[in-house]
Amino acid sequence: MTVRVKNLPPSHGVLGRKARRGDAFSMKRMDEIGTQVNCERLRVFTGNSNIDLVQKIAKHLGTSVGNAVVRTFSDGEINVEIHESVRGMDVFVIQSICSPVNDNLMELLILIDALKRASAERITAVLPYYGYARQDRKVLPRAPISAKLVADLITTAGASRVLTVDLHAGQIQGFFNIPVDHLFAAPVLLEYLRKLKNEIVVISPDAGGVERARAFAKRLNASLAIIDKRRDAPNVSQVMNIIGDVEGLTAVLLDDIVDTGGTLARAASALMAKGAKEVFACCTHPVLSGRAVNILSESPIKEMVVTDSIPLGETAKNNPIFKVLSISGILAQAIQRICRDESVSSLFV
Repeated sequence: MTVRVKNLPPSHGVLGRKARRGDAFSMKRMDEIGTQVNCERLRVFTGNSNIDLVQKIAKHLGTSVGNAVVRTFSDGEINVEIHESVRGMDVFVIQSICSPVNDNLMELLILIDALKRASAERITAVLPYYGYARQDRKVLPRAPISAKLVADLITTAGASRVLTVDLHAGQIQGFFNIPVDHLFAAPVLLEYLRKLKNEIVVISPDAGGVERARAFAKRLNASLAIIDKRRDAPNVSQVMNIIGDVEGLTAVLLDDIVDTGGTLARAASALMAKGAKEVFACCTHPVLSGRAVNILSESPIKEMVVTDSIPLGETAKNNPIFKVLSISGILAQAIQRICRDESVSSLFV
């Protein structure tokens, strides 16, 4: 039996639900206020998927991660022990469903079940990365819709609501029969991209990402281009054409997930061949499976900007091409507002 994580006991803030509703807190303001905006009944728990992000969120909230042990027995079974009372509490379970996907999913489900049986009043599943999101429809006969199955599992386990970031397909919200708050990493990425001094053209690596790229281009006052590609086999893509003018401009490739890295690497090569001055790439969820880190490092991409929705492996951490931005502030604001029954609509940008 191996103990994988034991979190620190909580410390809680001074303001509860009596605080005036409708208050709006910027990320900077939350950093300044700290525990003064905390909710008395707020508790934060996590599994092993993304401990660094959870600790940052807890710091924003002015609290500590709940006292729990999440461990794996020698036969692979996952066991959870909650070492503090959560009776009547508003509990947030923060867990990215990233690699190892199935272990992290089971940790989430068992944590939710343990908290439900410990009489938590409300349990919110906070999913910085929603695994299985790319399996959101039937693409072949007799194929599963795994994103719907995961939604059913989370609901059945006992979650009262879901908070997630940049779903691969927004309609996954409809797979749940409980409230879903769908946040976007756009404010964090836009703040960084505005620091680029050269004239920018925002690039969608495929037709499916045009709406996202158009929204970024509008906010950056930049032009828009699209990569036309043809996928010959799963996880293999071939860039065919670039629609739009990129010559002499700083190209910013924008996607929600980078998995094998092949699409972005080929797109970067095509952009440089068309006269782009330099190529940056941005994504919310750095899945980075297989040889993705090497593929991106060997490509013309000058900088790969990602968020901490998924923790980087050691190879990526030590690679200077990767720039990690934190979404902890956005998630902390949403958690605080949900706890205090305030609107989170202003965060949906």
